[in-house]
Amino acid sequence: MSDKLTEEAERRGIRNRRHFSIRLNFFFFTVFGLFSVLIIRLAYLQFVEGPNLKEQEHQLATKDVSIPPIRGNIYDSTGFPIAYSTSTQSLYFTLEPGTKKAEGLALAARIEAVFKQYGDQAKEPLTAAEIYEDMDFEGKVHYPFQQRRIKSGLTDQEIAYFSEHRDQFEGIDIVEESIRQYSTERVATQLVGYMKQLSGATSLDFYKDINKDQEDPTLKYLDTEDVGFDGLELMYQSELRGRNGLKTYPVNNQSQIIGPMELTKPVKGDNLYLTINKDVQLATQNAITQHLQKIRTSNNKQERAPNAKTGYAVAMEVKTGKVVAMASMPDYDANVWQGGISAKNYEQFQFYLSNGAIREVQAPYEDEKERKKHPSSLVNLGSTQKPLTILLGLNEGLISTGSTMSDPGYFEFGREGHKTKVRNAGSAANGTLTPSSAIAHSSNAYMAKMVGNSLYMRDGSKGLDVWDKYMKEFGLGVKTESGLPGESKGSINYYIESKRGSAQSALIYSSFGQQGRYTALQLAQYATTLASRGTRLKPQFVDRIEDTDGNVVQGYESEVLNKIEFPKSYWQTIESGMSQVKVQGFDDFKYSFRRKTGTSEQDVGGGRVENAVFIAYAPANDPKLAVAVVVPEGGYGGWGAAPIARKIFDAYDAAVGLTDAGPAKTTTGTAAGQ
Repeated sequence: MSDKLTEEAERRGIRNRRHFSIRLNFFFFTVFGLFSVLIIRLAYLQFVEGPNLKEQEHQLATKDVSIPPIRGNIYDSTGFPIAYSTSTQSLYFTLEPGTKKAEGLALAARIEAVFKQYGDQAKEPLTAAEIYEDMDFEGKVHYPFQQRRIKSGLTDQEIAYFSEHRDQFEGIDIVEESIRQYSTERVATQLVGYMKQLSGATSLDFYKDINKDQEDPTLKYLDTEDVGFDGLELMYQSELRGRNGLKTYPVNNQSQIIGPMELTKPVKGDNLYLTINKDVQLATQNAITQHLQKIRTSNNKQERAPNAKTGYAVAMEVKTGKVVAMASMPDYDANVWQGGISAKNYEQFQFYLSNGAIREVQAPYEDEKERKKHPSSLVNLGSTQKPLTILLGLNEGLISTGSTMSDPGYFEFGREGHKTKVRNAGSAANGTLTPSSAIAHSSNAYMAKMVGNSLYMRDGSKGLDVWDKYMKEFGLGVKTESGLPGESKGSINYYIESKRGSAQSALIYSSFGQQGRYTALQLAQYATTLASRGTRLKPQFVDRIEDTDGNVVQGYESEVLNKIEFPKSYWQTIESGMSQVKVQGFDDFKYSFRRKTGTSEQDVGGGRVENAVFIAYAPANDPKLAVAVVVPEGGYGGWGAAPIARKIFDAYDAAVGLTDAGPAKTTTGTAAGQ
């Protein structure tokens, strides 16, 4: 029995040792496996995720504070500063939800008292009423969340007082900022444009997703920074902006600064040097303003235009495409946009904020019903259309250079009993006319019968497409490709007239300039195309772009959009006619020049008005400058627009020179002739 017990015990011991060995081996293998996984994971962390984690660790240990970029300047062609940035301290107000008008008025009164006591004593302080208006409680100008600038250029005493008594001025903040300054001489105000805070500029497509996928902190736009909103400020926003600066602070896990700050300085944007010449530009602006005043009050029946309130002009170099002057008058002081325009200033300048030389701007009448009775900045070509009408007629074989017509003062068309008469100005009977003399005498009858009606009789309604092709080749009914934001392609009406009336009436009315409304810039491009005998150039406004060190990063190159090939005799035909057109103000002009006047009739608000239109280029034998002038409700083009053009030619001759000899002094002509 004892032997059996002993044998059983031995077997049990063997089994126990075997089980222990298995468990021990399993333990060792498990530990080995865990260590292997740990080693692999550590290797993965070190070699694969290590760099990324290190970057995250750095981000968690530092904090970046962006410094707004320093915007580049805008100069005229001679280096005169038109737009530039300066650093200043400004007082801003934020409208908190639920703030009552009475609280705003009380706050404005307290701010007024501070300005009176601690402000610059040489300047008239803002009144409480003006301060309250700038607060914009009604939200006429600002979105609710936008800060309203009350005053820029605070004195040290004002800064100290507001800082020490912050609890007494709810919603008030002092902000150090870069202020965009514009020349007080108002050089090409609407062309240069203006700026807004980014938070108020996202209505433009350019800014809607401006920071999307942008990982470089120096290129990210800041909600509080000012950005270009119109004109060249918007068109060249990327070049002018520059790069943000950065203040990088080391911080602990409680976001407390634990070390010295690292500074990455902001990079100043590039500077623009425009093709605009300040002297020519100011002469253009003054010429429009003075002539508007003259024709509104003139005793001369032919010159008097009592409703002429606005005027637009563009001067463009024929060989380069450089725009040396662009005026949309009246203009305004663009400095009113600093910190956001006030409701008062907006109401005062609302009809002059946009550039009427490139887009449609409504007549400056506050009453909407009255405004509809007056033309906008887009007007019909009138008789300035006629050189192109003759070119079309010649090239299409509708007329020859010697085709004659006896002009009785009108042309009649339509079926019997429903005939329509197209009359010349004053129903003047011009006798026998050739294409050249038809331009010189501005014969509506010749254009209507020999070109417009002839095109219809040959091609029927398809003649409209033929007409449209020629218009667009000369830049009428298409954009000039200048790149300016909001540029209009004009308004073509001949297709509308063909449905409302007939294809015949559409072509006849088009032939003497009554079926297309275009901008002053389009007219200037059209004039340069005539002057160059068929080369349509892109109008350009920037001569060069330089970095802060004066290095040229972009030079100037002329850009040809298209070329129109006509026989030399066709060009000579229209040039002969344009050399004989009678105008005012050019009697003692020492250069030969070619021109065409236009009295553009337009139906508005149930009545008919006459707009003054004029194009010209000089010198005739080697054209250097082309000028276009538009004066809505200015009457006859020879009286209401031509004298403005003369002053522009004189200014350009004095500043640049109409010949290769360079600048030359000229004398302004007096109004004379027909």
